[in-house]
Amino acid sequence: MKQNIVQDKAYQFALRIIQVYKELCDRKEFVLSKQLLRSGTSIGANVEEATAAQSKKEFISKMSIASKEARETHYWLRLLKDSDTYSGIRLTEAINEAEELVKILTAIVKTSQQNISS
Repeated sequence: MKQNIVQDKAYQFALRIIQVYKELCDRKEFVLSKQLLRSGTSIGANVEEATAAQSKKEFISKMSIASKEARETHYWLRLLKDSDTYSGIRLTEAINEAEELVKILTAIVKTSQQNISS
């Protein structure tokens, strides 16, 4: 099977989010942690679905959803950091990874949209 860098990054990111979620639950933070878990793991799920898309339109739709989920996850991570709810190297790394995923997914969507209209 051919390696897909975006799939790999989204999967590794989901694993990091699960670790942050577990640490937040250990600290008795259940509301923001659940939001983070949902959006952070949804990115990879949508990328996976996009790779099996039956049309270019479906591919763009799923990648757009993944991009939106990455933005939402970035928001929750920043909120955790700026509210002093949670800190640490995992959070900093997760914020950086979320920013990277947003950039990659946005570029994929834009390029795909340009290719479909060409």
